[in-house]
Amino acid sequence: MTTRRKILIAGGGIGGMTAAGLLLQAGHDVEIFEQAPALGEVGAGVQVSANATHVLRHLGVLDQLAAISVRPLRTEFRLHDTAEVVSQIPLGDTHEDRFGAPYLHVYRPDMLRILEDRVRQLSASAVHLGKALERYEEDKQGVALHFADGTEAHGDVLIGADGIKSVVRAQMHGKEPANYTGNVAWRVMVPAEKLPSDFQPPIFVNWMGPDKHMVVYWVNGGRFLNFVGCVEKPEWTQEGWAIKAPWEDMKADFVGFHPDVQTMIDAADKDSCFCWALNNRPRLNFWSTDRVTLLGDSAHPTLPYMAQGAVMAIEDAAVLMRVFDEFDDTTAALKAYEQARIDRTARIVNESSEHARLFHFQTHEEFREAFGRKDPSKDRGLWLYNYNPLSVSLTAQQS
Repeated sequence: MTTRRKILIAGGGIGGMTAAGLLLQAGHDVEIFEQAPALGEVGAGVQVSANATHVLRHLGVLDQLAAISVRPLRTEFRLHDTAEVVSQIPLGDTHEDRFGAPYLHVYRPDMLRILEDRVRQLSASAVHLGKALERYEEDKQGVALHFADGTEAHGDVLIGADGIKSVVRAQMHGKEPANYTGNVAWRVMVPAEKLPSDFQPPIFVNWMGPDKHMVVYWVNGGRFLNFVGCVEKPEWTQEGWAIKAPWEDMKADFVGFHPDVQTMIDAADKDSCFCWALNNRPRLNFWSTDRVTLLGDSAHPTLPYMAQGAVMAIEDAAVLMRVFDEFDDTTAALKAYEQARIDRTARIVNESSEHARLFHFQTHEEFREAFGRKDPSKDRGLWLYNYNPLSVSLTAQQS
């Protein structure tokens, strides 16, 4: 490490916690500020490919996380009504042998808990809850944070890891409404005991149909089946991540889907179905000022159609750790981070938006032709999964 810094992080999600852990481990002073009174997530799944598990291994949490996760054998892209598999991506040993780290299906609350425990292990006083950031000030001496409760915090650097509604981004670039993509996501967790014992092996399944698709995979050591159904609903107006919606509406959205899909929907807790708008924001021309930068969804929110949202935040955190190690000058470090990340994350955002079309064709033949051209397994192996943020060059933009 060249210079020990006092680093302030706004946001205690996966990206913020990963950054805090990595930077503490590297020898910096770190404080992380989360607006919620307690760390927690609506139960949900996260897919973590090799480009992120490299980082989790470096942080010292991979074995613990893997022990309570599911290691999928493959991804299957299936037609919604016939279950015909039009494409596959090998995972399991194939993924780990090729890219040097495993692919895991993780329960988000498990992941956040493990990351928080690691941060507290490295610094018992690093995590501050109930701290809603209102604004920041920066000058040549440092950066000051001003919170809604009237308190302040001072440091050398601010990392805005405060999500798609980022206060840090809004101050840096001006307030702008999130762009509603016209798609919503249904999310529900189905307990394993509610399903047939041989219902689905440890694989990731994407059921694709006209104007909608769903992804299904096991998490929490196989205790829950994570079900996410994405539907085109241009008329949707509600905002938020934890909006309960009628089970009957979810059931109606997937009429005509395969009997396996109906089995999952019928087994779901009818009082625990959530639905929220899928939003994104335009690409930023820059992420950083002299002492402030953005990370994760605050910089590059994306549709969940490539399962890379959390992964991108973890990649960001690893590259930030490296630039702070390599550059004495904070402004130069933040510029190097931005240059190393901005094109790659833009590509993932754009590809995810493209997948919104790839997964929603009208006919079987359109799906077969499109996947024949795209070949996701080959494509992702060439540029997505083979990226290691712990070793990738920092001297040129990566895409």
